[in-house]
Amino acid sequence: MRKDVYEYIVAKPKIHQFLREQPSWYRRLTRRPMDIKEMEKEARQYYKQTLPHKVEQVVQTIEMAKMMMAMMKLMKDTHN
Repeated sequence: MRKDVYEYIVAKPKIHQFLREQPSWYRRLTRRPMDIKEMEKEARQYYKQTLPHKVEQVVQTIEMAKMMMAMMKLMKDTHN
């Protein structure tokens, strides 16, 4: 693997971890260093860091908060 590609990967911990978990990318980047952006894209998918994943996570958090508020209201109403 080219030194500049390796230094780029080591500078980004998530990408470095992805490379350790997906060793086939070592071979691929050795042959085609320009595929680094594609690897980053796949790593974002793998770690669920894409915009759709983040939106889904926010929606789930909001739903959880709504459920907690409803439970608190129900508990308050039953206590009175």
